[in-house]
Amino acid sequence: SSSETKRNTQPTNGSSTRGSQPSSHFTITPPKRPTKTPLTRADKTQPNARHSVAHTDTRHRARSVSSAPPSSTGHDRSTATMRSGGPLVGLLVALVVVGGGAAAGAPGRCTTSTPVKAYAKCIALPTQGATLAWTYDARNATLDAAFTGSFISPSGWVAWGVNQDAPAMAGARVIAAFSDPSTGALLALPFVLSADVKLQAKPLVSRPLDIPLLASSASLIAPARTVRDGASVTIAATIRLSPNRTRVHFVWNRGLYVQGYSPTIHPTDASDLASHATVDILTTATESSPIASARLQWAHGSLNALSWGLLLPVGAALARYLRPCASAGPAWFYGHAAVQATGYALGAAGFALGIAMGAASPGVTYKLHRGLGIAAATAGSLQTLAVFFRPKTTNRYRKYWKSYHHLVGYGCVVVGVVNVFQGFEVMGLGASYWKLGYCMALATLVGGCVALEVNAWVVFCRRQHEEKLMRREVEDVVVKDRAAAF
Repeated sequence: SSSETKRNTQPTNGSSTRGSQPSSHFTITPPKRPTKTPLTRADKTQPNARHSVAHTDTRHRARSVSSAPPSSTGHDRSTATMRSGGPLVGLLVALVVVGGGAAAGAPGRCTTSTPVKAYAKCIALPTQGATLAWTYDARNATLDAAFTGSFISPSGWVAWGVNQDAPAMAGARVIAAFSDPSTGALLALPFVLSADVKLQAKPLVSRPLDIPLLASSASLIAPARTVRDGASVTIAATIRLSPNRTRVHFVWNRGLYVQGYSPTIHPTDASDLASHATVDILTTATESSPIASARLQWAHGSLNALSWGLLLPVGAALARYLRPCASAGPAWFYGHAAVQATGYALGAAGFALGIAMGAASPGVTYKLHRGLGIAAATAGSLQTLAVFFRPKTTNRYRKYWKSYHHLVGYGCVVVGVVNVFQGFEVMGLGASYWKLGYCMALATLVGGCVALEVNAWVVFCRRQHEEKLMRREVEDVVVKDRAAAF
């Protein structure tokens, strides 16, 4: 109600408002205990935040402690509440971060009843098992919302917010929930994600939002009492939307670490990069980026790891180490051609699946992985076409063709193997047994190549020495024959 809004925006604890600038007031409500300790934090952790709050001569922010009423679930919860006043021209935002151990890409089951309050509508968001509940008051264009997600580590963070321009991370205004590094209590801090946030050029610093956020809160949901992997938390807030604007762009995500009071970069799985949606708050109609199916991702990864990561290196090794063996005859050539052709065919199929996955997931882009894949596919195609233009052994251009064939072939092998490792990171398998198995197979191949390379050089040096001795013997015979002739 309007009376509640006025009461929430009154400065407390010595806070003051200058002109039309919004004032901010943070309140931390810990679980019920016999004694309560105020939560403080040094001013230097938020140099850009403009909070006018009474403080002591130690220059720490004083956080008032209040008692939270019992929740409807009968459990105590830790609540971090941030209130900011200002011109009511923006949006009411509520963040509910619930770590319930939901699957990363599976949608959750929404409910209109939360530990904070009951809402009118709710939807299941497409990624990270997140949900969103809200109540919209069309008379004053006020949105009251609640987001639900989950933590993925004890030192992690969960954030949710809005973007006024597009469903994207850059330009979003979010609230991040994480554990205070000093006290372990739950914090809910505002962040403005500028366009250069993807570059990670500098730490992300909390600052007041430039939208009129009236109030927000973050609460751990029972049975969780501390932030941990799978812990549940609720964050809520109040702002006013622009009149007649009912389509809102929401973004959300979660990360593994917080450095000081600065959340670090989140994982780059497909579900993480697709964590945004446009919601019509009147009809609940949702527009989100589709994500390629897990089966398609595994098919793409398996084909490329087998082809670019194993078969093509094996084919190159066959040509390198079997060709000098006279006993092998032309078998090295047929073996090399067969293995390379099979590897290229499987690699082309994997590359095609990658293109299909990119078309099915607009907005989800892995620039390095895509660039390396295009480079490997281009080099492989050039190698295949070069076979049809191979000069005969008596042609004077044959040596140039061989140099080109070796250079492009080895380059294709190196780029392909590097991109396989990049693919493991993209799929979130950087520390998995799948990567370990591939590393063992690749290490076996590399070890065999090293042994064969050493043997090849030993044989080469021995032959060179034998040929040198033979030349000397021939020269001695020629000298003796000439001397005998005179």
